[in-house]
Formats: sequence, structure tokens, C-alpha cells
Amino acid sequence: MGKIRLNGIDCYYEVQGQGEPIVLLHHGFGCTKMWQKITPGLLDAGYQVVMYDRRGFGQSSKEGFFDFYVSDRYREESVEELRQLTDALGLETFHLVGQCEGGVIGVDFTAAYPERVRTLMTSSTQCYSEVTMEEFNAAKFPRRFAELEKGIREKMVKWHGKDYAEALYHQFSRFGGAYGRAMFDLRPRLAEVMCPSLVLYPDRSFLFPVEQGVAFYRHLAKGELAVLPKCGHNTYERQPAAYTRLLLEFLNKH
Repeated sequence: MGKIRLNGIDCYYEVQGQGEPIVLLHHGFGCTKMWQKITPGLLDAGYQVVMYDRRGFGQSSKEGFFDFYVSDRYREESVEELRQLTDALGLETFHLVGQCEGGVIGVDFTAAYPERVRTLMTSSTQCYSEVTMEEFNAAKFPRRFAELEKGIREKMVKWHGKDYAEALYHQFSRFGGAYGRAMFDLRPRLAEVMCPSLVLYPDRSFLFPVEQGVAFYRHLAKGELAVLPKCGHNTYERQPAAYTRLLLEFLNKH
């Protein structure tokens, strides 16, 4: 674990275990710390786990992040960031796991570098929007940081530090990131993903209905779908045992 220079920015990363590498891509509010319930099962199964905080998240540098987050460079440079990390670590091929926004980056990377991704799993990742994402976020995240439950505020501080937690929450909850600010549609890019791909979706997400997962799955050439019953949006946290089991069963098949 330590820092590595990606796209000219110091980013935090961790490598644990040995075996076939799995790269974990955190969601749009998160960082490497969110995977604490998932990594033990992957390590016990004999995989190497690679995690990193994307630019501006967690322990990575915040340099220029707020402007970058709402720019049209975000998705392209996030893919380049992942390429530079895996190149530096000598990972020629690997499995990708992306949670929500991390799934968008996983899809983009897989489409750009199909020869490098052995399998792709996404969880709680939106397929397309029916309103602009700025409108969507305004409806889904109406509260200011000070109005959030204590546990959520504490999690943001733990993940991003007390100096940035509030400002980052307000940025993430308004617009930007891999989902952008306007209409969002991942379906054209999904058609470019040729590797075995598992779509894991909760049936009770407060953000995206389960039909989004079905649409996502149906646009993949080698797609598989698993639905977690009685599960909220943060699948890795709500049902970590089922999350890990389904991922490992998928990997064992391919």
C-alpha cells in the first residue's frame, strides 16, 4: 500500500494477497475503505486484491478535483488512471469489480482494453437515466451534510477526512462524476463489452429500480444477472456474504 502517481496526481492504492488479480472500483461517494467486508473472502479464495482511491477520493490528492469532477474529461481520464495503475503493477490481465459509479469506469475500461479484462462484475450501476442527472441527484439527495444521519456523516469523515467530507458530499450529491450532469446512457458502451459480465443488482435500491439491472444485463453479449432480494443500494455493505459468494461463483465458471 502507498501512493502512486497517476495522471500527474498522487493516488492511494493497496495490493493484498497473491493469485489472479481482482481490481475493485469504489462507488461515487467511496474509497478503498468501503471494501472491508468483501476483501477477506476474496483473499481466502486465493485471489490477489487491488484497490485504489480514484483522484480526489479517500487518501488520494484533491488537487484540482472539484473542477475535474464536473468536466467532460472525468470518464476518459478515470480509465487512463486505471490503465496507468495496472501497468505500473505489471497486471497484464485481471478481473474487474465496480460498484455503482465504479461500474461505469469498469465498463469504459473493458470496452477500451478488451484484451486485458478477464471478467467484469458491476453492482448497483445505472444503465440509463430518464431525466438529467442533475435533476436526478436533486431529487434523491435533497439534504445538506449537516442534516444527514450521524452515521453517514461519520462515514464520510472516515473515508475522506474531516477537512473534505462535507464539501465532497455536496459535490457528489449534486452532479458530476462518471454519470455526468446531463442525460446518462451506458447502453451503447455495453454493446462493446465482450468478456463474461455479471450484473449484480439489489431489488430495493433507493437510487435505481431493479429494472435498470435487467436492461444492463440485456445489453451485454455475455451477460449474467443476479438479483439480491430485500437488499438496499450498497450491496457490498448490506449483503457482503451473498455479494462475495455470487462473485466467486461467477469467477469459478470463467
